[in-house]
Amino acid sequence: MRKKYALVGTGGRAEFFYGAIAQDFQKTCELVAFCDSNLTRQHYANRLLQEKYQHKPIAIYLAHQFEKMISDNKPDIVIVTSVDRTHHTYIIKALELGCDVITEKPITIDQNKAKAIVDAVERTNGKIRVAFNYRYAPHHTKLRELIQNDTIGQVFSVHFEWALDTQHGADYFRRWHRNKTNSGGLLVHKSTHHFDLVNFWLGTQPETVYAAGGLRFYGKENAEERGERYFYQRAYQNKHAKSDPFALDLSANQHLKAMYLDAEEEDGYQRDQSVFGDGIDIEDTLAVLVTYQNKAVLTYSLNAYLPWEGFSVALNGSKGRLELMVRERSYINSSGKKQEEGQAEFIALRVLPMFDEPYDVPIKMGSGGHGGGDQILLQDLFGEEKVDRFKRAATHIDGIQSIMTGIAGNHSLKTGLPVKIDDLLKLPSQKELK
Repeated sequence: MRKKYALVGTGGRAEFFYGAIAQDFQKTCELVAFCDSNLTRQHYANRLLQEKYQHKPIAIYLAHQFEKMISDNKPDIVIVTSVDRTHHTYIIKALELGCDVITEKPITIDQNKAKAIVDAVERTNGKIRVAFNYRYAPHHTKLRELIQNDTIGQVFSVHFEWALDTQHGADYFRRWHRNKTNSGGLLVHKSTHHFDLVNFWLGTQPETVYAAGGLRFYGKENAEERGERYFYQRAYQNKHAKSDPFALDLSANQHLKAMYLDAEEEDGYQRDQSVFGDGIDIEDTLAVLVTYQNKAVLTYSLNAYLPWEGFSVALNGSKGRLELMVRERSYINSSGKKQEEGQAEFIALRVLPMFDEPYDVPIKMGSGGHGGGDQILLQDLFGEEKVDRFKRAATHIDGIQSIMTGIAGNHSLKTGLPVKIDDLLKLPSQKELK
């Protein structure tokens, strides 16, 4: 029997899910309804369903009609791809109305919303899956396998550096993510991926977090200090944007135009705001120190304005060291080029045993985003159930543990002090849940 799916939030991330159901998983899934605060965007999603995926249009509902959507269509699972600050609202409502949930990361943006989700799961006995596609990327899975096989023994420390370039990194400062009330900042919205990977690789939970950083490159004040003289609020039809390499021309991309520019009249949301404008309150330069329950430590950095895109991670253990270097292809979110998202241009995974010669580990990459990891995730979410020896499926506790590192980091940025996660939110461990 096919499971019925409804999706709330038809913005940039939504097509990843509804397109997969419409194209590859019709034998196991039935897409029944969209819900969003913007009708134009929903009509465009329906148009894509028909023209791109040869799927019939589905019912659409405005945000305040969410409960009616559930009542009318009785979905088994609700997919949540709305603005981050609203995730908890739809997750909890869906659970209370008898549905399970698949949610985009981050599961939510602060500890109070996280606690409400935990309480809702306990109250309803519903299930939540967090769509951590990074877990499924072949190089990330291989790293987990090497650690599970005791290749470097007990891991004592991790150094993790993530670089966002002036195309992808800048994109967070053009749109709703630029405000912490919407996204929780990059430590929550973006770094949830990276903190989850460390939790996933090490099989442990974060305990104490110290963070430092700020808005150093983007924003009007920083641009003024560098001598910039010409500013604008948004790129569309602005003469100063024409010479700005950071400007996004919505009218030049039919997908972005249809999804955002044509939809502005309904809600006023502008997708092409200047990255050097006023009102940005998230950080672009971040350093974090984390200690874990198994006594491992993490040093982590994120910069969002660099000349290349990618990351390096080194894990040091009792028997040696693992080094992973990845250069990723940059992209603009929801530009219509899904195959480019997270696609690696260069990967090197190296093992340095304590007393033997170093050696390289070959990585077999698949097609599509994140080295084929996206397709593996989609198969796991929507295909026939299979046993996964790497246990990549992420629960609500996995999702909350990943954001709590970032949430504690946000508290540390305010106070200048280390923050114990248990002082913000006491979570059950995965072992306690079983």
